[in-house]
Amino acid sequence: MGTRIYVGNLPFSADESAVRSLFEQNERKVEEVKLITDRDTGRPRGFAIVEMMTDEGGSALINVLNGQNVDGREIMVAEAKPRRSGGSDQAERRCSPTTAHWSRCFRSASHG
Repeated sequence: MGTRIYVGNLPFSADESAVRSLFEQNERKVEEVKLITDRDTGRPRGFAIVEMMTDEGGSALINVLNGQNVDGREIMVAEAKPRRSGGSDQAERRCSPTTAHWSRCFRSASHG
């Protein structure tokens, strides 16, 4: 498994092939591109996770692409952080009185 890279501030028009071609410049190999979409609407959320085939040059690639202009937007590129494990403590953090969508969290908890 190669370097996992977070790509933020993508234009909403960006698709998987556009992100892949951006990262495959100079003969680099991309293993997988995951465009993150809104669970309710299916629309892109403006960020992606790109997994490279190898670890070689991961940090150099991040430095080259970070801040690059893509369709009028300056993208943010960084090494992806590992996902936190799920569990009740994570749900409690998401649904706290300081959460912007507290009412939606309350409805979700009461329905299931």
